[in-house]
Amino acid sequence: MEFGLVAQTNPPAKDVIELAKRAEDAGFDYFWTFDSAVLWQEPFVIYSQILSATTSIKVGPMVTNPLTRDWTVTASLFATLNDMFGPRTICGIGRGDSAVRFTGGKPSTLAELAQCIEVIRSLARGQEITLRDQTFSIPWVKNGALDVWMAAYGPKALKVAGEYADGLIMQLADPFIVRWAIENVDAALQGSNRSDEPFSVCVAAPAYVGDDVAHQRDQCRWFGGMVGNHVADIVGRYGDDLSVVPAALTEYIKGRKGYDYRHHGKTGNPDTEFVPDEIIDRFCILGPVSSHLVRLQELSSLGTDQFSLYLMHDNPEGTIDAYAKRVIGQVE
Repeated sequence: MEFGLVAQTNPPAKDVIELAKRAEDAGFDYFWTFDSAVLWQEPFVIYSQILSATTSIKVGPMVTNPLTRDWTVTASLFATLNDMFGPRTICGIGRGDSAVRFTGGKPSTLAELAQCIEVIRSLARGQEITLRDQTFSIPWVKNGALDVWMAAYGPKALKVAGEYADGLIMQLADPFIVRWAIENVDAALQGSNRSDEPFSVCVAAPAYVGDDVAHQRDQCRWFGGMVGNHVADIVGRYGDDLSVVPAALTEYIKGRKGYDYRHHGKTGNPDTEFVPDEIIDRFCILGPVSSHLVRLQELSSLGTDQFSLYLMHDNPEGTIDAYAKRVIGQVE
């Protein structure tokens, strides 16, 4: 199993760059960041500095979206970074949450996202595409490389991920839900014309190594609220049809009253009081190293290729060190 870190691009940017360097030194393979232009600093500017200061770690957004940048601009950003530093970028993409909702917008449609995935990937690889009745490629890209992984929760989104993306990003670490999601993606993948192409599964969730689980829950409760935004969309689309969406994913948001994106991804988010301890235990990986290894091995057995840690809590350094010394390299 590969490992990544997920960070916010809070100023000063030099601290984000130092965290990426530390991640590489600790054996992490990927360094992901949030991508919300108003809430945090512009990630692609910071990626160039990270890539310049490191030698092997891959960088990318978790996740970008089809709405806040023109697709050709996004493709050119990835292609430029790869031309400068080698094929060390990865594109995580979704319909759009904090990046669009904070400024009053709405997420993209799945059809728009599917087309966006194909356009960004093809242009960054140097391939020809047709967009707005024009057929073109980026002329200076030769033998480019880029994989696009899609963040998804609901059945229709998982189907799009299997049919169009190169990988799935599942932002929670509940083995039951991960199994269900992988089964949905596999069904779509096998039914598409891409069934022979490689496909990756990345599980991303808060991880906190230590013995005080009650404290860890309080530090990571924000994550249940973040996931709840997406779950609320699913419930709005499917209702309580448990034949479509498992109760383990939807039941807990019944106490959800609203969400203020000014607290997005932050410990102590006041809009997450509805999240019960059980959900934190299921969605996150908490406790001593032994508990992390058991959960990670289970996720790996289900087909997870990468686990990426959100470190928005009060002991990121301790968790990085614990993973570096006792986790990375120990999970098949």
